[in-house]
Amino acid sequence: MPAATDNPGALEPDGPPRSSKGVRVLRIAVALVIAMAGCSAGGPPRERERCDAGLVTQSDGFPEVEGTARDAELWGLLFTGPPPLPRGEEVKIVWRMTGDGPLKVSAALGDGTPAQLVWGPEAHGGSTWQRPGQEWGTGFVFPKPGCWEIRLSRTRGSGQVWLSVR
Repeated sequence: MPAATDNPGALEPDGPPRSSKGVRVLRIAVALVIAMAGCSAGGPPRERERCDAGLVTQSDGFPEVEGTARDAELWGLLFTGPPPLPRGEEVKIVWRMTGDGPLKVSAALGDGTPAQLVWGPEAHGGSTWQRPGQEWGTGFVFPKPGCWEIRLSRTRGSGQVWLSVR
């Protein structure tokens, strides 16, 4: 009878079976299927993950999204239905962001296509929306579908929100 070490699929005395060529091929095939599943419609996998990361919740009757920020806290209140947002129509978004200084806002797709900032940022004196930071309103028109990165920055603090557009 051959020794266990002569048979690649045999059990080792103190461990799992050794990998055979067939098992390696199966592992590669499974990895390829998983990788290809991430390449479906809707943009590259990392872009879709970002778009889905800022989970939208309801607040004051409107959808809101929490952004990712450095040296700040960032929230957006969408005066539309939940994402995906409409393409080619003005979308009002109210922002609350902690930090210091004036607010700068821009939005672009991963390919560099910019959204049109129709108005704002306009400082608001306050509202019933209860999130930390100062409040501003903006109006955007997103010219094409995709996952849009909206960047916000202040003298101290910066962040972004990813929103899908249909």
